[in-house]
Amino acid sequence: MSIVSVAQPRQHVLSTPGVCGGKPCIAGTRIRVWDIASLAQSGHSPDEILADLPSLTLADVHAALAYYYDNRDEIERTAAEDERFAQDLRRKLGPGPLEQKLAEEAGPAKP
Repeated sequence: MSIVSVAQPRQHVLSTPGVCGGKPCIAGTRIRVWDIASLAQSGHSPDEILADLPSLTLADVHAALAYYYDNRDEIERTAAEDERFAQDLRRKLGPGPLEQKLAEEAGPAKP
């Protein structure tokens, strides 16, 4: 009888205080579950996501997608809150240096 070594299950998704605001990320990275889900929603296949994020494994991508679908409402709510916060900040602070430079290079706006 031969003994077969089986890899121990690995936790692919973690939420760590102080890392990406405590949002769920691929373990050992700052790549959020939301980032993976956004790529998938925009039409990227898991293999294409791996090409964009080569430090991940296929198991990482699938685990992130499974986590997203298991927690979709909470992740979508948090993403919407983050977007509202960013919009409020843009309104208060105005355009950043890059936006200002691009506007200057583009010239006056045409009516």
